[in-house]
Amino acid sequence: MGNECEVGREKKQDTCLQSTVLSTLFFYQINTTRAGKMTTPLPSTDGVRVAVRVRPFSQREKNSGSKCVISMHSGTTTTIQDPKNPEHRKTFTFDLAYWSHDGFQKDQDGVFISADPSSQFASQTDVFHDLGRGVLDSAWQGYNTTLLAYGQTGSGKSYSMVGFGANKGIIPKVCEELFQAIEKREGNEEYQVTFSMLEIYNEQIRDLLSRTKKPGGLKVREDQQLGFYVDGLKSVPCENYAQIERLMEQGTKVRTTASTNMNASSSRSHMVITIQFKQVFLDRRLTKQSSINLVNLAGSERQKSSGSEGDRLREGSRVNLSLTNLGNVISALADTAMGKRVLHVPYRDSVLTKLLQPALGGNSRTALIAAISPADLCYEETLSTLRYAERAKKIQNKAVVNTSMLMRESKAENSKALLAHRNSRTAEWPHCLLAEQGPRPQTGQPTWARRLQQAREEWQQPYLAIAQERQMTETFPHLLNVNEDPQLTGVLKFFIQTGSCDAGRAPSNAILLQGLGISDKHASFTNLDGTVMVTPHGKCKVVVNGVPIMTKTKLQHLDRLILGSNSAYLYIGFPSERGSEDLSRFDYDFFQLERAAAEGVSVDKLGAAGRGDGNADASVLAVFQDFVKLMPLVAEANQMGEELEKELRMELKVKNLASSDSRGYELQKEVTVKVTHQRTHEVWIWSKAKFINRKFLMEELYQRFLEGEDSHVAQEDDPFWDPVEAVHLGSAHVWLQPLAYCMKLEEQVEFLNCDGMEEAMLHVHVTPCSPGGQAHGDEDVVMDPLELLGKRMDFQIGLVRCLGIKWLKEGAERGIQMGYRIYDLSSTFYTKPVWKTVNPQIEETVQFTALNASQEFLNYLQTNALIVELWGLQEGCAQLNSSQPDVMVTSEGHIMVDTKKISTMMDTSQTTSNQIPELYMKLLKLEQETELLRNVNRALREENVLLKRSLEKAASAEPDALKVPPTPAQLPAAGDSPHVSAQRPGSDRELAMALKVFYQSMNAARGQFLRLRHYKPPDDDGLLRPFVHQQSQRLKDFGELLESSLWRLKSDVARIVREKRAGLLHPG
Repeated sequence: MGNECEVGREKKQDTCLQSTVLSTLFFYQINTTRAGKMTTPLPSTDGVRVAVRVRPFSQREKNSGSKCVISMHSGTTTTIQDPKNPEHRKTFTFDLAYWSHDGFQKDQDGVFISADPSSQFASQTDVFHDLGRGVLDSAWQGYNTTLLAYGQTGSGKSYSMVGFGANKGIIPKVCEELFQAIEKREGNEEYQVTFSMLEIYNEQIRDLLSRTKKPGGLKVREDQQLGFYVDGLKSVPCENYAQIERLMEQGTKVRTTASTNMNASSSRSHMVITIQFKQVFLDRRLTKQSSINLVNLAGSERQKSSGSEGDRLREGSRVNLSLTNLGNVISALADTAMGKRVLHVPYRDSVLTKLLQPALGGNSRTALIAAISPADLCYEETLSTLRYAERAKKIQNKAVVNTSMLMRESKAENSKALLAHRNSRTAEWPHCLLAEQGPRPQTGQPTWARRLQQAREEWQQPYLAIAQERQMTETFPHLLNVNEDPQLTGVLKFFIQTGSCDAGRAPSNAILLQGLGISDKHASFTNLDGTVMVTPHGKCKVVVNGVPIMTKTKLQHLDRLILGSNSAYLYIGFPSERGSEDLSRFDYDFFQLERAAAEGVSVDKLGAAGRGDGNADASVLAVFQDFVKLMPLVAEANQMGEELEKELRMELKVKNLASSDSRGYELQKEVTVKVTHQRTHEVWIWSKAKFINRKFLMEELYQRFLEGEDSHVAQEDDPFWDPVEAVHLGSAHVWLQPLAYCMKLEEQVEFLNCDGMEEAMLHVHVTPCSPGGQAHGDEDVVMDPLELLGKRMDFQIGLVRCLGIKWLKEGAERGIQMGYRIYDLSSTFYTKPVWKTVNPQIEETVQFTALNASQEFLNYLQTNALIVELWGLQEGCAQLNSSQPDVMVTSEGHIMVDTKKISTMMDTSQTTSNQIPELYMKLLKLEQETELLRNVNRALREENVLLKRSLEKAASAEPDALKVPPTPAQLPAAGDSPHVSAQRPGSDRELAMALKVFYQSMNAARGQFLRLRHYKPPDDDGLLRPFVHQQSQRLKDFGELLESSLWRLKSDVARIVREKRAGLLHPG
């Protein structure tokens, strides 16, 4: 009898133990048992079910003038249009396609519904009906089930999964309907529901239901029978939906606080909610167990490497690792499903893929919802998401019904579970399962009823705290946090009670704040006589409504505060000040746009001139949105660098803000980050993608610093460092139109930097010349560029001197180089480096030759400018070298341009390579002989004209005399004809000179006009009147220059015409 009791106790202990293990594991697989005998049920093959959902335009996209590139013509197809090539469309077919872009309205409860019966709008209810109900149905049948949400940051993943306000998402509805169904069930059945919530960031797991943070995060363990699971994850038993709702609030609060403390955006972390659902059929002594996993993945753009391929540290960030590896797993499984041979599926390469192994190719019924943006600005990201979803739908899972017989589980299985528990730490046992901290009870685990009772007791304190917070919300003014993720906005509340209170990092403060740039004593708040004031401590950063403050400032209801680098809060005033305001409009973007406006950043400042149709340029609007988005990130990076003593200063710049191409059209603008070492004055220019990649690495380094670990890294691994390199300082335009008329151009032009300001002045000349390098004179000016068609043209480009270089004024150990390209040459020609001289003499001239000037080349000269780039050199950086592997040269050693015809002949030639130089020299010789014949022919024509005029004069002077032709001795020799031509009274020559003067004045006017475009009105109203006066004067000067140039041209032409008529009426 004693032995039977002992066996009974052992069985009961094993049963309770297995129940506890199953409730604490993340993913698992249980074999079916029948009559005490273990059997393996046949799995069902299920494909991953994929849905796509497109959201409405965000406010940022509306402000950018975005266009919709997504269309859905049925419940399964999604078409995306390339905004740069509207004819190019790609259509994808999935299980479900949800159109939530437009066609909706709010009902009286604030729920979004279809605007009319014909609308295609898919509401939260529609999405839950298809996906959420599928999750519940599978769980009731005993299958493991997983729902993944994938998409770029801001695409609507969290809205679909969690929801917002009255529009509940899939997760709360699944939990709510699960308990509603349980309440309706009758019979001799028991239902056990446990809830866990975790976050994966930077390959570390954080338990969002735990009050303590474990250094390094929780670990993923592996069991041979049960697979991967999270060791020590807290799993809380729940008996109604209200409890789960409170747990989600608690987890969200922990997530928000962690996000603030670590300076980690929630968009870079994965959130996983797991509901263990066990059905116990007492009459049949049977159990069914299901693991419901609801996964909100990090923003998908984090895995994209394009754009940061130039970064030497592009593979360094662990933030990118999990999604990259998830993509590798999906690709491998998709290839397997297509019949391709795959040697290895890399589940073990990241924490996320370990935990998702059952969901992808394993024991689970899985669905994926791909959230996409409709905007043309997000085309590349959206296309990437659709391709990702297309691969995922090929995956085949093998799900089984997880059943077991009560009290007849395999003793071997229990022994393994017991061994796993004995080898783990006490922290592995959920706090709610133990009456007190200490060793695991040896007499057996609590029953399900006892676990629920312990959970109720543990919830008492949080319930009291929630009730107290709600009461204080109705009484005191307070600060509400505002987060980039709308799900985390309004989670934290800081109450400003009567009297004075300090805010900052120090635990002694009444308001305990965390985040980058928050000092121990950051600011003070006073609440006296119905007025709340805020006062910064020392030089601590406090921004109110976008404007930094240094002194005590009164707060008004709904004022916006930014403390430190980027901790945003909305001030809620006294109850008497509050109304029925819509607080949702004060979102994260509102704060950043307000901050940008206060700092003088606007669409107009970025050069968004109207296009004539009342709309701003879409590319500039997109750059403005990028600029605003990166502003807080740069502020955070600066703060991390300051605390880590990196001595760096980062600032946003817009590449090509004031630049244009060789035809004067504006270049594509993009946001860059200028990084300056404050001690050495070294400068780097990082692209947007490179900066974002570096910031991930900075956050990892900073996190180690916060946790007290060694934050020292080798220089080559330091995300704050790069080898020095040449820096682009600005560009200058030298218009080539005079060259098309064989006129010399010599002028001083401005180098304009990325801000449109003068960086330096360049003295440059472009001179038409003979093959020998002798400059042409005025007599060689042509009236029409077509006169040069098919002829040889030689010209020299000379960079004489550079004046007032700011780059060299700012650093003693710096240098400069200049470079340019012309027409069809792919090579850039660089000057020699010049160091430590503010006004360096360059004196470098290169001669170019067009052997047979084409129409295209002449058109180029008339409409294009030579763009000279100014580069800044730093001590230790490599100089820029001219790479000229394909450059062709003449016999005199001049560089050839306009070589398309010659290149075509050489490309189509069937001769061997050793014959090409010989043919090329023959071609050059023929071209020179042809040019000589043209000169002789021109001299003969001029001689004929002189003979004709001489005969006409003789005939008019002696009408009755015998007309005797001049003797050959009186005729000019052919060799003398150019000299005679130059001495004739040349109206053509004078007209050419007049045109030359006009072209020069037009070049000056063009430069003045370009400078006018860069002047922008000031934000300060007090400076507006002087600006208007100055601008009016500039316009007046510009108008006078145009008028005088035209008047002079008209006068010169009139004079030439009068002189020509006088010469005809009164010949010499």
